[in-house]
Amino acid sequence: MLRGRLGVGLLMTIAATGAVLLGHVGEAAALAFLFSLAEALEDRAMDRAKEGLRALLALVPERVRVLRSGGELLIPAPRLHTGDLLLVGAGERIGTDGVVVEGRSAVDASAVTGESIPIAVGPGDRVPAGAINGTGTLRIEATADGRDNSLTQIVALVEQAHARKGERARLADRIARPLVPAVLVVAALVALFGFVVGDPGTWIERALVVLVAASPCALAIAVPVTVISAIGSASKLGVVVKSGEAFERLGTIRRVAVDKTGTLTRNEPRVVDVRLARGRDRDRVLALAAALEAGSAHPLSAAVTAAAPRPAGRGGFGGLRASEVVEDAGHGIAGRVDGVRVRVGSARWLPPAGLEADAEAMAAAGMTVVVVELDGEVAGLLGVRDELRPEAAETIRMLAEQGIDAVMLTGDDRRTARALAAQAGIAEVHAEQLPADKAAAVRAMLAERPTAMVGDGINDAPALATATVGIAMGAHGSAAAVESADVAFTGHDLRLLPVAFAHARRGRRIMTWNIGLALAIIVVLFPLALLGVLGLAGVVLVHEVAEVVVILNGVRAARRPRALVRP
Repeated sequence: MLRGRLGVGLLMTIAATGAVLLGHVGEAAALAFLFSLAEALEDRAMDRAKEGLRALLALVPERVRVLRSGGELLIPAPRLHTGDLLLVGAGERIGTDGVVVEGRSAVDASAVTGESIPIAVGPGDRVPAGAINGTGTLRIEATADGRDNSLTQIVALVEQAHARKGERARLADRIARPLVPAVLVVAALVALFGFVVGDPGTWIERALVVLVAASPCALAIAVPVTVISAIGSASKLGVVVKSGEAFERLGTIRRVAVDKTGTLTRNEPRVVDVRLARGRDRDRVLALAAALEAGSAHPLSAAVTAAAPRPAGRGGFGGLRASEVVEDAGHGIAGRVDGVRVRVGSARWLPPAGLEADAEAMAAAGMTVVVVELDGEVAGLLGVRDELRPEAAETIRMLAEQGIDAVMLTGDDRRTARALAAQAGIAEVHAEQLPADKAAAVRAMLAERPTAMVGDGINDAPALATATVGIAMGAHGSAAAVESADVAFTGHDLRLLPVAFAHARRGRRIMTWNIGLALAIIVVLFPLALLGVLGLAGVVLVHEVAEVVVILNGVRAARRPRALVRP
């Protein structure tokens, strides 16, 4: 029984018992073994526990520094209260949501917002729990308690979504539920009829044959054998499906919501455009900027240094070395290189005088604009962008060919998101989305059609858990994203998405055929057993043949998916 209702297990037990009473112990053992095997296979494919979800809370530091009564105290983060004044040093994590009241820095908030590039913050700017402070020191007024902030809300959202999903019943039990009581009633009536006509022995035996004929052995294994075969095959391509239920849902998907940072993009900011003032040499500007940025830990610095030329045999950036370096957190960096006063920073700190139109065009193309100033004059602009994966556009095209729409969900700003979405071929974009916003957007899509969510970050966890199927890019994804998802990719090639969907749809077709055959066998055998046309031996023989056919058909799902790409 299942949750107090009659299920496949009860009918199988009665059928096996009936076979034993008729003296066919071998047949009873075979029936019981096949059913037990099916149950074990299905149990192995059930969704695993969400143990890794609590790893989210590790992003909040155990202890934080607060200013109270004019002094500095070190307290556990959960004891933070709204209104507390936090002191956050360079490289430290922020203990709870808050507003900067003093200091400037660049904050890496990707854990909550999905923003791929650290955000410059100053007085009046909001910062989320778990964000990593850059090089400056900040004083932050807490706007949330230590036990109720962005990260704890993410945990709650994921747990709620999983609870909703856990109520779904297994397909075989849903079909068998009305069948079981009907068979029991008919068998009892057949036995009772034997007493009425004065031949109880014959009719009791026929009643037990009816039970055996209606035993849903093939039905019980129709779904598990197909699912396990298909899941095993998919895993060889790096697509890990956590449960049979997830595999079934994977074949229903008609819309995919895709995170941008780290999923559609490489999560590796690069200099993709350089605009120069009149008379400036590109290599010279890049080399001076890179020499200055070489000592900085800012993510954009790595992009600048990677773009600079490196003449053979001279070392570094053409032998250039920076001195008198001063970094203005959240703004940029200044120093002297080869006798030249160099400043490199954001367009808010260094206005792109003379190159305003270029700066606007670069920003409209989804780039972060970095200004390079030499001896007080703007020498050029560097456009930094987290580029799309090379297979992103092809993946979206392949999904469209399967009738699956693609939607972008991201925490990045609208201009960056729309520019990259256009490159990938995605028409619908939801930008500047917090974790709760992403989950709400997915929930709205679910009202229209089955929707999958693809992501890799902690900020994607609620949306992954809310979707019909959550798909995590497991190779570089966070533990929370992988645990929240129903499917995880051990690789990173997005073209596995359409392959996985096609594979799941094929598996569902095989599953449907198996269920139809299993039900057809019951429909045919039931009246034949009731009328005495077939005895126990004949009924068991037909059952065994049907089971072999169902198993062989289910094993077809193990055929390796036609990989459009070899990851």
